[in-house]
Amino acid sequence: MVNRMRRKPTYIIYFLLLAGLPATLQAEEIKIGQFSAGELTGWQEKAFAGHTQYQIITLPQGKALQAKSNGTASGLFKEVTIDLTKTPWLNWSWRIDNTLSGNNERNKKGDDYPARVYVVVSGGLFFWKTLALNYVWSNQQTINSRWDNPFTSNAKMVAVRSGTTETGEWVTQKQNVLEDLQKAFGKEITTIHAIAVMTDSDNTGIPTTALYGDIFFSDR
Repeated sequence: MVNRMRRKPTYIIYFLLLAGLPATLQAEEIKIGQFSAGELTGWQEKAFAGHTQYQIITLPQGKALQAKSNGTASGLFKEVTIDLTKTPWLNWSWRIDNTLSGNNERNKKGDDYPARVYVVVSGGLFFWKTLALNYVWSNQQTINSRWDNPFTSNAKMVAVRSGTTETGEWVTQKQNVLEDLQKAFGKEITTIHAIAVMTDSDNTGIPTTALYGDIFFSDR
């Protein structure tokens, strides 16, 4: 009996192949930002202080979304409902030209980042209940550190990259949003309603440029 049980997976694969079905299931992916295809459909700008310049540019490696901030703060967001119980992993790539020096990111005067990708949980009619989880390329904070946004405790910050070590290099990021929301807000949140990117330097006034690659959710 033990030997038969051990061979069972082999039989399953064999019968799948006979039936013309794939022996392994494909990972589920939900594409959000297809910047490599020059696609910006569905993305809208939200301005806070002037307009960060967002545009698709062509690099030797392909197309990407470029964000240039010169003392400005605006983001691009896309409304999309994601069931995190099915696809909890947020995937993206990004690159920055420089960090912002001399600012304390934990206070209002220093709340600037060369790059951030964040998810939004809508409060519906109760807009004051809207929550945001920001994955940031921090200037000085240590990687994996977390803190409240200085303007509102409804927005939490997570430093997934930090400092100048990888400046000028493409970096791939993968985060379990379901788990990160639980850690950030202390409760289970299974659905998000929008995703955004933002490069801002309105508080420091320091010019900065970032590039964003494709963004998608996956089940693993």
